[in-house]
Amino acid sequence: MKKVKTGGGWPAIVYTLRKAREAGGLWKFWKAMRSRNACKTCALGMGGQRGGMVNESGHFPVVCKKSMQAMVADMQGEIQPEFFERYSIEQLKGLSPRELESCGRLVNPLLHSRETGRYHVISWDQAYDKIADKLAELTPDQTFWYFSGRSSNEAGFLLQLFARIYGTNNVNNCSYYCHQASGVGLSSVTGSGTATIVMEDVYAADLVFVIGGNPASNHPRLVEKLMKVRRRGGKVIVVNPIVETGMVNFSVPSDPMSLLFGSEIASQYVQPHIGGDLAMLYGIAKRVLELGAHDQEFLDQHCEHWPELRARIESLTWEEILAKSGVAKSEIDEMADTYAAAKKVVFAWTMGITHHAHGVQNVQAIGNLALMRAMVGRPGAGLLPIRGHSNVQGIGSMGVTPKLKDAVFERLEQHFGVQLPTTRGRDTMDCMEGSATGDLKFGFCLGGNLYGSNPDAAFAEQALNNLDLVVYMSTTLNTGHAFGTGRETLILPVLARDEEPQPTTQESMFNFVRLSDGGPRRHEGPASEVEVIATIAKKTFERISKAPAGIDWQSMQDTGRIRHAIAQIIPGFEAIENLHQTKEEFQISGRTFHEPQFATQSGRASLHAHDLPELQGEATDELRVMTIRSEGQFNTVVYEDYDLYRGIERRDVILMHPDDLKDRGLKDGQLVKIAGPAGTMTGVRATAFEKIRAGNAAMYYPEANALVSRQLDPKSKTPAFKCVLVTVTADVPLADPSVAVHI
Repeated sequence: MKKVKTGGGWPAIVYTLRKAREAGGLWKFWKAMRSRNACKTCALGMGGQRGGMVNESGHFPVVCKKSMQAMVADMQGEIQPEFFERYSIEQLKGLSPRELESCGRLVNPLLHSRETGRYHVISWDQAYDKIADKLAELTPDQTFWYFSGRSSNEAGFLLQLFARIYGTNNVNNCSYYCHQASGVGLSSVTGSGTATIVMEDVYAADLVFVIGGNPASNHPRLVEKLMKVRRRGGKVIVVNPIVETGMVNFSVPSDPMSLLFGSEIASQYVQPHIGGDLAMLYGIAKRVLELGAHDQEFLDQHCEHWPELRARIESLTWEEILAKSGVAKSEIDEMADTYAAAKKVVFAWTMGITHHAHGVQNVQAIGNLALMRAMVGRPGAGLLPIRGHSNVQGIGSMGVTPKLKDAVFERLEQHFGVQLPTTRGRDTMDCMEGSATGDLKFGFCLGGNLYGSNPDAAFAEQALNNLDLVVYMSTTLNTGHAFGTGRETLILPVLARDEEPQPTTQESMFNFVRLSDGGPRRHEGPASEVEVIATIAKKTFERISKAPAGIDWQSMQDTGRIRHAIAQIIPGFEAIENLHQTKEEFQISGRTFHEPQFATQSGRASLHAHDLPELQGEATDELRVMTIRSEGQFNTVVYEDYDLYRGIERRDVILMHPDDLKDRGLKDGQLVKIAGPAGTMTGVRATAFEKIRAGNAAMYYPEANALVSRQLDPKSKTPAFKCVLVTVTADVPLADPSVAVHI
């Protein structure tokens, strides 16, 4: 297909009209999008009490294709029981992620058993009893509890409370597979694991670094802010091994001038080798030091370990930096010169930074660079991890982590009069490993697609298949419901955020808490998330003799009661208690640093010195592959098989530079076999793609997870999705009927 020359623009407007038709008409779609509910997609956030398509700065309209795609998915018709009589598990496995998502809304509890080989409809009481009976049969540490970012703060808090009172710390969330390295890295720098800025700081900056990401596809509303930075005379430095169309030029549909003439986004575009970011960041730091552009007074007064970092920077040779980054000295000099001249700088990054075996070090190095020029601890400057799902940060704030912060642990015990477990909890990959070995017997998933988000897809399937019972709380079908089945599997259909009967809350990546009003249900059958969780807890504790005397689980179906507990227990969330009455959405205290007083024990920021890792993939037959998302998907959910911005029509492809194709004797469109550390994929279409740096390649996630190993960053336990070493060789022709194609 023909690649567009700009992101957004008129195609986005045409797409909006098409989505409106799918939703039942423009007026119906408009009302849904304008309801007072937080956006269902990325954590940049919009909606809440100011109404849909309004951000926390009050700007209107702010909307993107992602939010429309999610809304239309929730407005689908229901899946009839006959569907599951027609489609067995094996047949569901043959459907693509897009096809599964497009089957419709789940409206009935479903049970799958290995004996029947298919799902069938059961009653809610049968589902609740099966879960409670299994939990009563097992020991708590034979279970794990996984949370996605689609749910509310109230549901997340309630489920982690239930799991811990039940007796386990095997409580974790999808952040372990995306931004956990950001949380760990930032906590080690500023004492807080989230953004140090508010949304207005981005508008005020005169330089924004966007490192390791493609917001034009994955967080489109951020690009409007970058456009305004450029329009004011500021600069944007984009760092990505792929030159992404929307990060070069974007036509913001809500801005007439931008829509008509387009807006240049990147003032400098740098393409390091995959895995070369850490060396590049040290290169910029070295040049800043050579220029004398560092803020010595700030470093002395407000930072720790500057002498060690300075010695490390000075010890690095330019030869090592250039070899390990793949970035030219002239490019590093230009970035450093631009940085040295800027007054207010925001450093933003996504999973191109965190999805590495040294992801935490990458984040710490960004922190180093910002602190060298006092770009943390002042307005208009700071650190911004660009979070994926709309409430993934809120779920973490609610205590969804194996090890609770001491203050939260103590307040939980005191508030509810309970004794919580102190055993070591398992992170997400550890839970998968425990499932594979048989140590774990039961898994409970609050939204998301645990199978689809895992590296080493074959292992993920085997691990989940080994469980006695897997429970999914979901709105639509995904690949996890087909491949991630236990001996028995339950799907519990739940309401979407804008269908909840009570108000709920969500947290943006700028630490802003929104109130969602909920709304009328679209289908009979699905239940409220807090109702489901509270009912399971009540029935479970009826079966075992350790029910906590101080908790009435029936009353915990009231989201107002849950918010009362959150206000007493979670630091910074005091204002949430009366939010449903005051409607005054708020910024969480203690996280935004507009003064150089940090949340560390000393009040000073911490600098970190690192050894630069060797650049992987230098062997002549190897390629570095990074997994990528298309403009038509959100996380593991695929809405469109084509990728408009890259001009790619299908997903069973590997994007390779023409030179890399030539070096391997391959032709554009040829079928290839790709061997990676976790497995082999055949029948993949080699696709010439000039916009990627030679020596590097890209494949779509989650399909490429079959290749990705279970190698983790040791500090954050985040998998290295962005640096997979593969070999690519010719495959037999697709026309040969004897060849099985596996993707």
